[in-house]
Amino acid sequence: MATPIFTVRGLVKKYDGKPVLEGLDFDVRRGESLVILGRSGSGKSVTLRQLNGLEKPDSGTVSFDGVEITSMHEKDLYPIRRRIGMLFQGGALFDSMTVEENVSFPLREHRDMDEEEILERVRQKLSLVGLKDVEELMPSELSGGMKKRVALARSLALDPEVVLFDEPSTGLDPMTSALIAHLIRQSQASLATTSVVVTHDIPLARHVGDRVAFLCQGTFSFLGTWEQADQTSDQVFGDFLAGRMGDEDAA
Repeated sequence: MATPIFTVRGLVKKYDGKPVLEGLDFDVRRGESLVILGRSGSGKSVTLRQLNGLEKPDSGTVSFDGVEITSMHEKDLYPIRRRIGMLFQGGALFDSMTVEENVSFPLREHRDMDEEEILERVRQKLSLVGLKDVEELMPSELSGGMKKRVALARSLALDPEVVLFDEPSTGLDPMTSALIAHLIRQSQASLATTSVVVTHDIPLARHVGDRVAFLCQGTFSFLGTWEQADQTSDQVFGDFLAGRMGDEDAA
């Protein structure tokens, strides 16, 4: 069994006194793709943002590669974050920058590379996500699927050890969602990365996930393989996977 690259223990997060995460415990194994499922507002994206220190928990710890990061100051997190790429829900491209400038942004910020090396790296990452000859285009000239692919290329620019995906298929049609799922799996295999994928898209989750976790009432009510998930006795999780209306919805 692979050693954990993330170790999360006792994670608690509240907003305005309302608990979102209540003592969350889990590991992310090195080299795996862990999918986190849950209903809207269950705390999936909150969980993801704890993993690279974008948000601090009220209590509990997150360790990355053996280093506890929850107590770190912002400037001390920079070396950690260079090892962790993130694909934000909306892509978060800079509207005033070209595709090349967007993808090269982390390279210019964190690497000492000449222009030829930067351009070659940009082309390499764009090719990895199936894009060619788009370097001079602006985000406004791209389709929604192309924007997500450019954002994915940017998240891979620094050759991270881990990539965090926040709702990667939001706003995309089923065919484009399937393409994004394929690219997530392909990039993980090509670069030997670890992935944590937050989504409500069951087909994408099944395609990319080695293990799946279901976040419900602040904790993981299920964490295991898809084979185990399909045999779960957790009624809420079973209803979620099947797209059935649960008792609380029917009430």
